[in-house]
Amino acid sequence: MRGGPFRTEEKREIGTGTNMAEYLSPGVYVEEFASGSKSMEGVGTSTAGFVGAAERGPVGGVPQLITNFADFKRKYGGYLSESVFGDNRFLAYAVEHFFINGGSRCFISRVCPSDAKCAVGMIPAENPVLKITAKNPGAWGNDLKVRITPASKAKTQILQIMETSTGFAYKVKKAAGFQVGDVVALTDGGNTVYNRITKCQDTVLEFAEAFGEDAVDTKLVPTKILHTCEFNLEVRCDDQAENYENVSFNIAAANYVEKMTAKSDLILVEKVSSDAEAIVSPFTELAGENSYVDAAMLGGSDGTAENLTATEYIGTDNGAGNRTGIQAFLDNSVVSVMAVPGITDPNVLMTLIAHCENLGSRFAVLDLPKDCVKIDDITNFRNVFDSQYAAVYHPWLEVNDPLDKKNTMIPPSGSVVGIYARTDNTHGVQKAPANEVVRSCVGLSTPYNKGEQDILNPMGVNLIRAFPGQGIRVWGARTLSSDASWKYVNVRRLFIYIEESIKANTNWVVFESNTPELWSRVRNTIEGFLLTLWSEGALAGESAGDAFFCEIGPSTMTQDDIDNGRLICVIGVAPVKPAEFVIFRITQKTNET
Repeated sequence: MRGGPFRTEEKREIGTGTNMAEYLSPGVYVEEFASGSKSMEGVGTSTAGFVGAAERGPVGGVPQLITNFADFKRKYGGYLSESVFGDNRFLAYAVEHFFINGGSRCFISRVCPSDAKCAVGMIPAENPVLKITAKNPGAWGNDLKVRITPASKAKTQILQIMETSTGFAYKVKKAAGFQVGDVVALTDGGNTVYNRITKCQDTVLEFAEAFGEDAVDTKLVPTKILHTCEFNLEVRCDDQAENYENVSFNIAAANYVEKMTAKSDLILVEKVSSDAEAIVSPFTELAGENSYVDAAMLGGSDGTAENLTATEYIGTDNGAGNRTGIQAFLDNSVVSVMAVPGITDPNVLMTLIAHCENLGSRFAVLDLPKDCVKIDDITNFRNVFDSQYAAVYHPWLEVNDPLDKKNTMIPPSGSVVGIYARTDNTHGVQKAPANEVVRSCVGLSTPYNKGEQDILNPMGVNLIRAFPGQGIRVWGARTLSSDASWKYVNVRRLFIYIEESIKANTNWVVFESNTPELWSRVRNTIEGFLLTLWSEGALAGESAGDAFFCEIGPSTMTQDDIDNGRLICVIGVAPVKPAEFVIFRITQKTNET
């Protein structure tokens, strides 16, 4: 109350216990307290993770976020040649069709053959001073354009020479931009003398060597200029460009060439030689008498398909931030669907499934080999797997290939993961991602009929079929599980969604007092979330009581649980099952008297 006789103080409740505000003087106290429940926000379900070979991009490390196919091409390059990469070439196609079919964001982990090499350029070629290396392996690095031009970050004039106990100091007009260790040049328009700064304090500089008396120039428009010696480094790759201005060989400075380029997406820079005694402009070291110098990038190689084995896709766990292949996704917490497009090696697929099962928060979409046409071949391949966290789709899709300007066959996993995202965003994760059109698909590698699907569908092989007048559609939504409770893709993914949402929204419970008050708040929070799901049609049941239950209290915890800090909540939900078999029973109506 402005100008009133009362003082208003705000006391915020901490935790769920009694408010511990102190009342030490008369007044009005306004306090906030927690309500009976906290709102919950569902986690994302449609962020994809892909593992595969690419033209360029980081190999290993934290998977990179991609939000559209143009973004993918900037970071990972374009389509790969079948003649070089064979069946390892489908990552770009899968990502493109993921976005075409409704996906909006994905993360990429690139793999490459063990014999792939990075392009390297030495400047100058003889007695090199700088080594420029492409940031990651591939022939793409040979096309990098690297140019170095002279630069200077600061200039001034010498106003006075002062004799000191150690030599001479030079008072300059301004010392901003001059640092200890910098190579500088004093020029009068004709002659140039190089030196190195050994001390810099206010506007007084000291140098490794003394300048003559003629270095002083107090004119308003000086003819003798003292300037620092740096160079500009420009790097280009297609339409991607990086410019590093005023970089130097002063290792103690922030603009040291290796420090400036440390975060480059295109190159690694290393200073490979140095003459500590010589005082010479860094640009002169690199270019001599030329006005610029280019690096010839050589030796970049994509490697051979024979050296891109299951080992590269499975990856290695070298610790946080240094993992490769599938293992790299241990550093990612937002991906919910994963695929290794076109890779059908059982070792890779078993690793992908195990990754999803161990985390319990991801679902794997698998491809069958393109030449798996006969029912017996498909059966033999499918019987290797049994998991509620994976589904397999077949046959391959015929699409336009922008690289060869003709139609080609690609694995369906990228398109299917995009359809997962589209269905989630349109209907919700509870809807089976089936009876959905596969966009930008003009044909199938093998057209299966109903009789063949009658055999494959109960086995958990989800066929993609062409229907006259209805396009090409995903016509199955089963997991690879032998457990009938987890037969459907949407049921498994719905439970992942519920579990991860509860996990993400109940961290506030940790270290709260394990009392009936807390139990009530937790129960109300979870019931509110499940009630919303039921009202949206995600859960079965004519009433909320039929759709779910949430129990927490003496029926779920013993005194030993409470004493040992365990809060146990038992939740049950009734998932919506897809209407997989639509049956109309028709009988003849007869008139009876």
